[in-house]
Amino acid sequence: MNAEAGTLLIKGGRVIDPVRRFDATADLLLVAGKIEEIGRPDPPPGCPVIDATGLVVAPGLVDMHVHLREPGFEFKETIASGTRTAAAGGVTSVAAMANTNPVIDDPSVVGYILEKARAAGHANVFPIGALTRGLRGETLTEMGLLQKAGCVAFSDDGRPVMDSGVMRKALDYSRAFNALLIQHAEDLGLAARGCMNEGVVASRLGLPGIPAESEDIIVDRDIRLVSLTGGRYHVAHISTRGAVQAVAAARARGLPVSCEATPHHLALTDIAVGDYDTDAKMSPPLRGEVDRQALREGLAQGVVTVIASDHAPHDLDSKRVPFCQAANGVVGLETLLPITLELVAEGVVNLNAALAAITCNPAQLLGIDRGTLLPGRPADVVLFDANEAWTVDAARLHGMARNTCFHGRPVRGRVKVTILAGRIVYRDGD
Repeated sequence: MNAEAGTLLIKGGRVIDPVRRFDATADLLLVAGKIEEIGRPDPPPGCPVIDATGLVVAPGLVDMHVHLREPGFEFKETIASGTRTAAAGGVTSVAAMANTNPVIDDPSVVGYILEKARAAGHANVFPIGALTRGLRGETLTEMGLLQKAGCVAFSDDGRPVMDSGVMRKALDYSRAFNALLIQHAEDLGLAARGCMNEGVVASRLGLPGIPAESEDIIVDRDIRLVSLTGGRYHVAHISTRGAVQAVAAARARGLPVSCEATPHHLALTDIAVGDYDTDAKMSPPLRGEVDRQALREGLAQGVVTVIASDHAPHDLDSKRVPFCQAANGVVGLETLLPITLELVAEGVVNLNAALAAITCNPAQLLGIDRGTLLPGRPADVVLFDANEAWTVDAARLHGMARNTCFHGRPVRGRVKVTILAGRIVYRDGD
């Protein structure tokens, strides 16, 4: 691994930068941690060279929905282990959700996370501040102070903001900082004690279900509040046809509304729960085929503009319990790229659009200077073989947790090199 960023030439790869729709065989020159030139640059004598023949060279991936667990839940994941698995997945920037202990509702917690990330050095970490104090959905946090400390958005993810008055105030208040609010859309009264999607599979397994309407109702309500206030609003891990339709209608009206879908909701349905497989238990739950197709159509039509992993690591004891008692969530940083590439192979989107959904689109929503290969920008780069086949093996993942819903799945797309600010932080085989 390179200890310091110097000069590095990446030669002969298929360079793709979705920001300017650049897609050509070219060389990429990195100097002092920045993108210097794309094309046929003249490197200095003795410049190290990476032969990228046959590889795609793209901006380092940006995952805007990640749970790093630290502080407070280091037995599940740490900032060091989470960013290490990010680098292995070609992800150079992660937005870390606020449901830690203590919650990210104070600038001191933001500073702690940023310092831990700098010390680890595997990936950029951009904290997402809590929307309400303690994630209790009652009192708004000091968004301005948290933003100055380094927060790039605000969310109570894991819990919805159920109180309409609080959500209206949040959207109003956020306008002063042009802040993005990210909602975990779930009506808790409808979700009740459900633990998977309400439908035929839940009935067969005898498990209480969560209807799609639990998501639809909150998204509908929040879009009305966006229309009232003008605040920027983003639906996390959207999972239902009704919610996608609501976002599409809001965007058609010019409202500042966006949404993300996860690889698992795009690739799987509630059938994956099988015989009570807790590695397929998540919130929102895996839905039916009609909802999955709606997400894919939304992606193809530009309604769903971001694919985010919702990486949620858990220890074994939290998952190896009866299904309804198991913790929600799956790991996803190392499968973000290959599952996204499945959408390309299946003709849902082209490669440029797929990469935009995991690079420049989330970066632009968060307002961070990442997700592009424009000269002068930070040299965060991923090199991958889009055609290399491999099988997801939970035991071989690079983080602390093993709770993947894709274990045993044949995929294509292997990360070969990940570069962060001009330094090689991951190389396949090392």
